[in-house]
Amino acid sequence: MANVTIKLVKSLNGRLDKQVATANSLGLRKIGDVTVQPDNDQTRGKIAKIGYLLQVTEEGGN
Repeated sequence: MANVTIKLVKSLNGRLDKQVATANSLGLRKIGDVTVQPDNDQTRGKIAKIGYLLQVTEEGGN
């Protein structure tokens, strides 16, 4: 299964509580935090909500 590498590139300060909660659910708390998540519908939905705060890199998989 493919994975997605997600990096927080913009600050969460001043963002809506929903957006901060979404970032926290991905494991992102401060600028520069990186996480690897499975490439599925749930992860893509979270990325879509706060995509302007993130840098997303797709990794190949089987």
